[in-house]
Amino acid sequence: MAYLSLVTATATRADVEAALRGVVDPELGSDVVELGMIQGIEISDGVATINIALTIAACPMRDQIESDVRRKVTALPGISSTVVNVAAMTSKQRSDLMATVRQRAREGAVATMVNPTTRVIAVGSGKGGVGKSSLSVNLAVALQVAGFRVGLLDADIWGFSVPRMLGTTGRLEANSDRKIVPIEAQGIQLVSTGLLVETEETALMWRGLMLSKALEQFLQDVAWDPGLDYLILDMPPGTGDVQMALARLLPQAEMIVVTTPQKAAQKVAARVADMARRSYMPVVGVIENMSGFTTAEGTHYDLFGTGGGEELANDLGVPLLARVPLDPLVVEGGDGGAPVVSAHPRAASALAIIGAAKRLVELVPPADEETCTARIAVLMEQLERHQAPGARHQDPHPVSG
Repeated sequence: MAYLSLVTATATRADVEAALRGVVDPELGSDVVELGMIQGIEISDGVATINIALTIAACPMRDQIESDVRRKVTALPGISSTVVNVAAMTSKQRSDLMATVRQRAREGAVATMVNPTTRVIAVGSGKGGVGKSSLSVNLAVALQVAGFRVGLLDADIWGFSVPRMLGTTGRLEANSDRKIVPIEAQGIQLVSTGLLVETEETALMWRGLMLSKALEQFLQDVAWDPGLDYLILDMPPGTGDVQMALARLLPQAEMIVVTTPQKAAQKVAARVADMARRSYMPVVGVIENMSGFTTAEGTHYDLFGTGGGEELANDLGVPLLARVPLDPLVVEGGDGGAPVVSAHPRAASALAIIGAAKRLVELVPPADEETCTARIAVLMEQLERHQAPGARHQDPHPVSG
């Protein structure tokens, strides 16, 4: 039975509004619902229509906000497409927005140290042993090689393996502000419990609450670079405490689901996708790992069957980002701290992962640094100068020098 056929309920207006709370203004750090940007929500015959008001008509963030709204809402059960109608705020709406921002600033700092402009991608799977960590590491490296600033959080608290895969044995330390400083490994900012324990063999015997608290600390007490384009999270398998904590702490997070071609693995992976959707976390796409093995003589073997990744992607209504073949170079690189995408970039497995990274950037592009809020602040400052008592008339279109 297809995954979507298991979902009997159609998203309600409240579900849509909850999903939209994951669309965050990168500069203000607040969601579009809290900021009063959502002017209307309608659902009819599987089509959601969202009316949104931006601070100014020529908002440079318009395309990004529209894209984020569509992804968040269309990820909900029963929503086949999303129509976004955009208008400019009235002066009163802009005034109300600025009042909300000031109130939020008085109430305290943002929940985490992750900059709202950073794209957060959680790599999840329904079960262990499908190569999720290898893919997380190689995706991060592929993004870094492509010129993006990348962080990697090893959120698999019990089953940490990322430090070995990146060839680092450093230790996490605190800075003068008592914030944890990520380790720099192959150009990537890395945080992992593997950088805290005595040895790789040391067992972490933590209960569920401690796991979610560990993730909370890694997001709130780590001095993540505010200039990160992407933060990749290697999630633990399954649908437990860490996954639920992520949805609460980082509502802007989106997920890549990893499966193998095997039918059993595909069905288990569907549960992770179900968890993500229930938490209003859009699934960006699916990666099918261990997609057959080709010998040096060119003979191909489908050791784990065929079609699981494509079927899951079709059921979820998301793209299949890549089929990554079984490759001894991936294992060798993981054990030796030399990820295949950098050590053997022409290998079939590396090309597949690099292709997945390129597709990810197309689907979830880096945030535009110039926000609507920045522009409206400048315009308001110019208007205040123009209207100030005794102020001379200023050219509304000054020539920049």
